[in-house]
Amino acid sequence: MTIFHLPPEWAPQSAVMLTWPHEHGDWRDKLSLVEPVFVEIARHISLHERVIIACWDETHLAHVKMLLRDSGAALDKITLHAAPSNDTWTRDHGPITVLDNAAPRLLDFTFNGWGRKFDAELDNQLTGRLHAAGAFGKTPLQTIDVVLEGGSIEVDGAGTLLTTRRCLMSPMRNPHLTQPQIETLLGELFGVERFLWLDNGYLAGDDTDSHIDTLARLCNRHTIAYVACDDPADEHYQELKSMEEELRRFRTPDGAPYHLAALPWPQPKYDEEGHRLPATYANFLIVNGAVLVPTYADPADETALTRIRECFPDREVIGVPCLPLILQHGSLHCVTMQLPAGVL
Repeated sequence: MTIFHLPPEWAPQSAVMLTWPHEHGDWRDKLSLVEPVFVEIARHISLHERVIIACWDETHLAHVKMLLRDSGAALDKITLHAAPSNDTWTRDHGPITVLDNAAPRLLDFTFNGWGRKFDAELDNQLTGRLHAAGAFGKTPLQTIDVVLEGGSIEVDGAGTLLTTRRCLMSPMRNPHLTQPQIETLLGELFGVERFLWLDNGYLAGDDTDSHIDTLARLCNRHTIAYVACDDPADEHYQELKSMEEELRRFRTPDGAPYHLAALPWPQPKYDEEGHRLPATYANFLIVNGAVLVPTYADPADETALTRIRECFPDREVIGVPCLPLILQHGSLHCVTMQLPAGVL
């Protein structure tokens, strides 16, 4: 098998992909709440790079185009395609782009609704349909018969992959694969040789079995930003303290400890039924020249923005109100997927 290279999120990008919410999915009763969030995300991205948006059908596409035009988004940077979806979590059903001798290649992994928790047939077909429609230019597409979600992995572009055992070793994803087999497979597909496995860390209300992009993020080859709980009475306290200790034990390829940037803990957020929602500041998106950070109308928002600015001193850090997104148990990074430079 050819060994590819997976660029880190901070590498130059061609575009970011979004899958727009519609009345045929779980957002049907909350479209008026969530569409303004998608508009803001798309608008901010369009001011820095191209945006590819999947819409349910041509009627939905016209509706989305009108919303974006009225928002002041850079319409010349946005392309819309009619391709139906079950849901909006592009990070997990979108393509993961690797470099094959510097030429980009889209890897289309199987998406099974985070271990068959939700219907995902349309989502699993979405990348293929968009590719057939020319959404990704002439970049080749390779189907990989393995379940993997983009939100479950973080790479530094220099041979290191950060992830959680709770997700990648879930028996509802690839029960036939052992940890050494997963490491061999991802080592070849992503060009990684070091695996940093977290055994601790979770968020109440999370459907993903502890995706790494909700817990800890590589900001550069030496820095990890992570969620930290400072309330001993909170149900997450011990688990996130244990995760913090694991992060402290990790070492960079040259043997040094990572610089750890603790992100603040927002006040508990609940849905109408009283279920706790997974609000996390780790779910930020890096784009060309900027970082988009989810905010939750919370006193900790400003502290989170300050901490992330310290991690990305050369980029503009922009807060995007994302409280409606967590009603369906995800946030800003979860609804986006970057396409590295060269794809378009």
